[in-house]
Amino acid sequence: MKVQSSNSLVNRQVLSPKIALDEVGFSIVNGIYSEQEVAQMLALIAAKDSDRETFRKSEDLFAIRQFLNEVPEIRKVVFNHKLRDLIAEFFGESFFVVKSIYFDKPEKSNWYVSYHQDLTISVDKKAGLEGYGPWTVKQGQFAVQPPLDILKRNFTIRIHLDNTDENNGALKVIPQSHLKNIYRPETINWKVEREAICTVRKGGVMLMKPLILHSSSRTTNGQKRRVIHIEFSDVELPTGLQWSERLN
Repeated sequence: MKVQSSNSLVNRQVLSPKIALDEVGFSIVNGIYSEQEVAQMLALIAAKDSDRETFRKSEDLFAIRQFLNEVPEIRKVVFNHKLRDLIAEFFGESFFVVKSIYFDKPEKSNWYVSYHQDLTISVDKKAGLEGYGPWTVKQGQFAVQPPLDILKRNFTIRIHLDNTDENNGALKVIPQSHLKNIYRPETINWKVEREAICTVRKGGVMLMKPLILHSSSRTTNGQKRRVIHIEFSDVELPTGLQWSERLN
């Protein structure tokens, strides 16, 4: 298995962040949030009642589903002028939020996520629509695998609230795997593929395509890894189905 840093991968190919996202499947832009803005976001999260159904707590992971709805006060900080400008420059004005999650991998976390693609979207109900399925329901939230054309158009922004590297669970990805449509992890040919470690500084963001194969290792350096994960789309779903967390 070949491993290289995300920065060396992008720099070696002299790619802009937007071209890297399209051609490699991910890109990293640091310096989107100041220390003060990061501290403000963490304070707003800490102030919320964590006993709600959308909050998940364990020794290895703390997560908040439907994050921007559960912590609406944080929206103004999350969508500061730098992030809004980045989205407008890369994608235009037609995209909207369709899903948001907050992840906190604690200092001693043994939480490990194996290689996978993000193949489902969150919707308001189950509907018998051609090309949509299989369906799942978790904590009252419906999820479905949509047609590939939707997944190809969507993108994700991961906001990093801590310095993140291979020692505290930084994402590992297989560059260009998003170009292979459905790519089952058990079929990965490690004689051909290479793995990139996505190092992101505190206050930076990682942009990624849902179809890129990605995984996350256990924490080994006693440092937190807190991330706000937001998914975007510009696709209107068929009549009878709605995005469950749509936010313009």
